[in-house]
Amino acid sequence: MRNRFARAPFLASLAAIAVFGPQTAAAQNVSLNYDSLSSMEEPIAFEIDELTVELTGLVDLPVSFNLDDNGPQDDVEPGFVGNFEVSAQMQLKNRWRVGAAYFGQYATDATAVFDNARDDYTDNVAGFVGTSFGTVLGGNVSGQVREQTRRRRAPGNAVLAFDNFYGGLDDWGGAYVGRFGPMVLSATVDENGDFEAGGSFQRPLGRKDYRFSLRVADSHFTSNDLTTRFDTKGISAVGEIVYGSSLFDLGVGYEHLDSPVIDVDRWFLSAGARTKLGPLSISAEGHYGKTAGDSEKSAALGAAYDLARGLSVNLGLNYQEADINAGPVNLVSADSVQALASARFSF
Repeated sequence: MRNRFARAPFLASLAAIAVFGPQTAAAQNVSLNYDSLSSMEEPIAFEIDELTVELTGLVDLPVSFNLDDNGPQDDVEPGFVGNFEVSAQMQLKNRWRVGAAYFGQYATDATAVFDNARDDYTDNVAGFVGTSFGTVLGGNVSGQVREQTRRRRAPGNAVLAFDNFYGGLDDWGGAYVGRFGPMVLSATVDENGDFEAGGSFQRPLGRKDYRFSLRVADSHFTSNDLTTRFDTKGISAVGEIVYGSSLFDLGVGYEHLDSPVIDVDRWFLSAGARTKLGPLSISAEGHYGKTAGDSEKSAALGAAYDLARGLSVNLGLNYQEADINAGPVNLVSADSVQALASARFSF
């Protein structure tokens, strides 16, 4: 039956890939937006001679509310986030796709709950070649594997803290992403030789849709007090079920941090649920982890109401608490509760 998980063909496809290589991999769309905000709309596309150009972007006008007395920030602060992503590609006579992509974002301090939001302009750029074997990229590609294997982003302004490895790759490197039917395989190597690799499998079974992903990483992490640099090794897995308009997921992970001063083990668990009721999307997420005997906790509630195509009102309540110490080293220190409301237009 069409919606049933056919185990034998799946195992056969795995064997075919292992023996013959990725001969039926589908070409991948390239995205360099690793931030918490991304456009939900179809890209604006047009052609210039043999070149196909695609453009997406958004403008977000948030107001943040600091709900604790631990931070130096103002209790109420307006902000601004604007980003865009543009890609240009063409198909060669041998049917290869060659192109380049660029992502840029400006965000103010009021949106510091979002990644890379520090009153500054940040950007990513990459070139790529796409074939029937998959897509090879070079440039600011450090987030490619995580984007393929992570838990889904929540609606509205919900951002779950600590839901990732402490360690990370440098910005510049090379990456590969290839789709093989229901599977997506990906790998990234940065300029220092650190790497991430992952795979995900997604397929419907009966009236539900299931997704499973696995990610391994060999990277580095600098402690919060800037005194110690760790080499890190991590593994994480995500399971997801979609039923109707609702999604439920669970992520678990383990990470080992190694330095000349001290070695540390970390484990963590994140879970969430979200649903869509007409124009309203709501979500709830939670995270708990242990590192060197100290705990890390976070929670996030999100809501988004669609007013018109691309126009929405978004809410978020984000909590994080951690004071991780390993001997004389302070690894992580965070304690905040922030509410965020915004009007957003994406295209």
